[in-house]
Amino acid sequence: MTTITATTARVRKRVGAGRRQWIGLLYVAPAVALVMLFFVIPLGMTAWMSLHNWPLMGEHSFIGLGNYWAILRDTRFWNALRFTGYYTLIVTIAIFAVAFPLAIFIERPRPFTNLYRTMFFMPAVVGFASASLLWSWLLNVDSGLFSPAAYDLGLIDKKYNLLATFQPAFWSIIAMVVWKVAGFTMIILMTGLQSIPQDLQEAAVIDGAGPFARFRAITLPLMRRTLALALILSVAGSILAFDQFYIILRGGPRNQTLTAVYWIFNQSFVSFKLGYGAALSMVLLVILVALSLIQLWLLRKPEGLD
Repeated sequence: MTTITATTARVRKRVGAGRRQWIGLLYVAPAVALVMLFFVIPLGMTAWMSLHNWPLMGEHSFIGLGNYWAILRDTRFWNALRFTGYYTLIVTIAIFAVAFPLAIFIERPRPFTNLYRTMFFMPAVVGFASASLLWSWLLNVDSGLFSPAAYDLGLIDKKYNLLATFQPAFWSIIAMVVWKVAGFTMIILMTGLQSIPQDLQEAAVIDGAGPFARFRAITLPLMRRTLALALILSVAGSILAFDQFYIILRGGPRNQTLTAVYWIFNQSFVSFKLGYGAALSMVLLVILVALSLIQLWLLRKPEGLD
């Protein structure tokens, strides 16, 4: 009798575990379906297209790795990739240089803290296309704000077109992206700062550690995961930059601000070489995944650090 009871209990336990498993799968099914529909299937289609000569009109033909061999000879793509890397490095440093002090400033409650947080974060809710249109007007040499205002105030002797040459145009884009993104990065870093136990900071103060020593020995090590998240998001967004360069600069002046995604767009939807554009996209995806893995490895949690 005891054996039968134990067997029945085990069966019921297995049935209950199986039921809970199916219920769990049912809950995640919509998310899995969305990932399959909007990521896995398009990724597979892009990889398949990259192996074909796929014009916009007409029949497509299988060419194997032909598109990838063509990429090796595409100097315009490698120049665009080089500029994208330079832009990513500069804009990432600029974003963190602004976002980290802001995160430290708004971390602790003080008068008007919520107002400051809202003000600093507000640009992040504006879409990149809308922000680019706004800054395109602000930078306009005739009807904009920056150059005409500086001229009216007597700061310059004539109106200066900030988009006519590379350096002013490039730094104008950097300023726009920092204005747009720094608030979002600030919120991520603020959550990391707030997760640090206050007891550690107080103990360090009692031991005589100064602000810089506490920042180096406590804040940075305990924010490795937060920094990794913010850094990966910033680098990935910068490598995929398109809207601001397309809307404000159109790749100019003299194609000096042509990004990798802009060149993919040009090949796919201007030259209508969809197969070649798909191959370029796959190459960029591999580069992006590799960079993300490198960042995760560099910012991995040291052994013994909880």
